[in-house]
Amino acid sequence: MSRIGKQPVTIPAGVKVAVAGNVVSVEGPKGKLTKPFPKEIGVTVANNVVNVADLTVKKGKDGKDVGTAGALHGTIRAIIRNMVEGVEKGYSKTLLIEGVGFKAAVKGKQLDLALGFSHPILFNIPDQIKITVDENTKLTVEGPDKQVVGQVAAEIRGYYPPEPYKGKGVRYVGEHIVRKEGKTVQ
Repeated sequence: MSRIGKQPVTIPAGVKVAVAGNVVSVEGPKGKLTKPFPKEIGVTVANNVVNVADLTVKKGKDGKDVGTAGALHGTIRAIIRNMVEGVEKGYSKTLLIEGVGFKAAVKGKQLDLALGFSHPILFNIPDQIKITVDENTKLTVEGPDKQVVGQVAAEIRGYYPPEPYKGKGVRYVGEHIVRKEGKTVQ
């Protein structure tokens, strides 16, 4: 049995959680999220609290509860908590672009990145994700789904990860890049 999976998820004011079969829908001020879950996990909503249960629990030889979906139990509880928090407050990641001539701009539903290549990189912005650009070099990725926000930020960073010699590239705010010393003439 998962210790994290046993903990209930409290539903804040302004957020609605609905369970239909094995599909959980969460709606709040920042958006609406829907995710299907395996049938081995039971999700119930009562009194502004979401409970997640492992439906495969059996008594082991030593008398303790043993569930075959133990890893899923805690993971699904954490995903539901992230969904509730995401539609209430939202998630964000901030990226910095460093390099001479490197810049970004939002054009409609596309992010235009100039990262020193011979062509601009056009990144299609997914639904429910908002990207803002400050001073041409500071990108903020915002949205209600923690996984999608992290995935979009990682894809943008993947076009030109920070290199260790000059530090050029796209990096997260607060990310430490280990710098290397270049070649020296003797």
